[in-house]
Amino acid sequence: MILLKNGHVKTMEGPDIPCGDVLIGDDGKIAAVGAGLEAPAGTEIYDAAGCLVTPGFVEAHCHIGLEEEIVGRMGNDVNEATNPITPQMRGIDAVNPMDEGLSEALKAGVTCAVTGPGSANVVGGTFCAIKLCGKRVDKMVVKDPAAMKIAFGENPKRVYGGKQQVPSTRMGTAALLRGLLFKAREYEEKWEAYEKGEAEKKPDFDMQLDAMRPVMRREIPLKAHAHRADDIFTALRIAKEFDLKITLDHCTDGALIVDELAEEGRPVLVGPTLGSKSKVELAHKSFETPGIMAKAGLLTAIITDAPVIPLQYLPLCAGLAVKSGMEPEEAWKAVTINPAKIAGIEDRVGSLAPGKDADIAVFRGNPLTDIACRTEMVFVNGRLAAGEICR
Repeated sequence: MILLKNGHVKTMEGPDIPCGDVLIGDDGKIAAVGAGLEAPAGTEIYDAAGCLVTPGFVEAHCHIGLEEEIVGRMGNDVNEATNPITPQMRGIDAVNPMDEGLSEALKAGVTCAVTGPGSANVVGGTFCAIKLCGKRVDKMVVKDPAAMKIAFGENPKRVYGGKQQVPSTRMGTAALLRGLLFKAREYEEKWEAYEKGEAEKKPDFDMQLDAMRPVMRREIPLKAHAHRADDIFTALRIAKEFDLKITLDHCTDGALIVDELAEEGRPVLVGPTLGSKSKVELAHKSFETPGIMAKAGLLTAIITDAPVIPLQYLPLCAGLAVKSGMEPEEAWKAVTINPAKIAGIEDRVGSLAPGKDADIAVFRGNPLTDIACRTEMVFVNGRLAAGEICR
């Protein structure tokens, strides 16, 4: 067992514990959180006095491991840009755990990321939630599939319209998605009837439509790449037509339509905000947006879209949101418990509580507000994985 003692503990389950302890069990789970915890015999003890002890950061939308940090040396497998409809693609099959982006993020206290295909396709395939420590992705998985990627706006138009293919317009994008969803609903109904014994003939297997079954059963959400307000509304319109779960990813124009989004109540994932406004759709990009979303009561996550913004800068992005008006505690939630809730993995990560995975970061300073903050220790599944103490 391992005991972290005397740190300022941010549990994200309630108030901070100014001089608190976290006990890590031999099973890699958190055994106890509190003040003045007793260490069982044989426990390895670390004194965290003067340090901030937090849950590992969670990234809700990125492409880490698929679009690698050094593309020339490694590879880019983020878009299967050969067909605008590819729900059968699985992000897990393209994740390279050896991508240095994972280890760099881990050193900054990011322990879990939801990663998957890019936005070239109208339907790109499934995302998976993984830990950022390991050699084999199968052993790093927290949840797979976690979401089905869909994309609106300029990206699908740019990739396919220039080839005289659909979609060349936003109408084309919406039509392709609806067409798939109509077929997927019919496919699911046939399988439901067969599985209930109401139909004698087993439906013919279709790999694309079978990949959509978790979406149609509302087990995972559509993960909607949408920057512009009209694209956000189209995503919501289609999700409501088919009674599907959906998250609004990027949500660049969110502050312009916050009253409408508050009525909808869907999760919003804001970013990547650090960097230039590299395309027209980013005209209203601002670090004020996540704070405005959170103030309106929306479940809000801050994202890097890594490697667009290197994942190790996730806490910096949260800090810049605080600088632009976001409440500090809301910013902490936006990179810990909120993304965990959005991904449906809050039972394992995102906060410090007994029974959860011991994914813990120990900082000398505040990583959201202190540019000189140093990562002392990072634990993943209860094992020391990164930090100054590992060097």
